[in-house]
Amino acid sequence: MHEVEIYTDGACSGNPGPGGWGAILSSGGREKELAGGEPHTTNQRMEIQAAIEGLRALRMPCRVKLYSDSAYLIRAFQDGWLESWQRNGWRTKNKGEVANQELWQELLKVAAPHQITWIKVRGHSDNEGNNRADALARAGIKKQKARP
Repeated sequence: MHEVEIYTDGACSGNPGPGGWGAILSSGGREKELAGGEPHTTNQRMEIQAAIEGLRALRMPCRVKLYSDSAYLIRAFQDGWLESWQRNGWRTKNKGEVANQELWQELLKVAAPHQITWIKVRGHSDNEGNNRADALARAGIKKQKARP
């Protein structure tokens, strides 16, 4: 099984506002950078979208280490929030509807073929992969702002 590292990040200018996401895939000495954005979104949506796009780019089942500075994203997997939300019909423990449900469902779908270790990194620090993913996400914001 191929081993891949994916660094992801999402960003927003205003929350909500124009947003961007970035992902860097590394395997066997090769790298691929992905970036995109949306004209009106939230930071959390962009964090999830970055993970979706990074995993969607994989062409076969892989062993993945996915790094993110988003506690929301990482804790959803590490702390079992997703299992709980699904078990409760996509409701939180307070009976509210889970935010970003369609993105979580898509993330579960693209994650399913892979063996993923979800790793929380400190944002805006000395982590080169996270800083590069952040730069891609910020470039995505600039593209959204430049759109007519």
